[in-house]
Amino acid sequence: MGAVKGVSTIDAPTRSRLTRVILESGPSTAAVLADRLELTPAAVRRHLDHLITDGLVEARDQRSYGQRGRGRPAKVFAITAIGRDRFQHDYDDLAASALRFLAETGGDDAVAAFADQRMADLEERIRPRLEQAPEADRPALLARAMSDEGFAASISSTPAGAQMCQHHCPVAHVAAEFPQMCEAEAAMFSRLLGTHVQRLATIAHGDGVCTTHLPASPTTTERAPS
Repeated sequence: MGAVKGVSTIDAPTRSRLTRVILESGPSTAAVLADRLELTPAAVRRHLDHLITDGLVEARDQRSYGQRGRGRPAKVFAITAIGRDRFQHDYDDLAASALRFLAETGGDDAVAAFADQRMADLEERIRPRLEQAPEADRPALLARAMSDEGFAASISSTPAGAQMCQHHCPVAHVAAEFPQMCEAEAAMFSRLLGTHVQRLATIAHGDGVCTTHLPASPTTTERAPS
């Protein structure tokens, strides 16, 4: 990612790293970013202020998943569409090149193993939000968690369950060449919800959104009144 107009050559590498961490990790607090980058919170906030001024990052209120304590909610910082577009090209080229090398040296199974590991890491972050919730609430919680990871997901009810739409995919260009990425994500959804899911459309294949049918789980169906 090139230096932004008005950014010194000294600060540019740090702000590029900061942008990358937010892009890969999703909306994050200044404290989390400071820990990831091994900087002081004050230094991170200074860089964030510049990135916000340049339109590359925006501040949002942090989502609350339980009873919130007193005081103002912590701010999280997320990549804007401008920031994502500026960063996306170089990131996609690097990721695609790495996966091509992996495919050439280890074959398709190696690419699939990489995709599975990537989704396992994401699943580990998401699972605690779902495992204590009623089964009927899990699709909505999954969509919310995917949004927090940068996928801009929404959920709607259907007669046979729910349908989740992901309006953004951070790895769409890579997934267009390596469908193992989409397959691993769908498998993760199935594990988290305890039911087979059906992918109806993907951004990687040229559709406007990634759409996934999430059937009601077998136990939910069994408990439904006849």
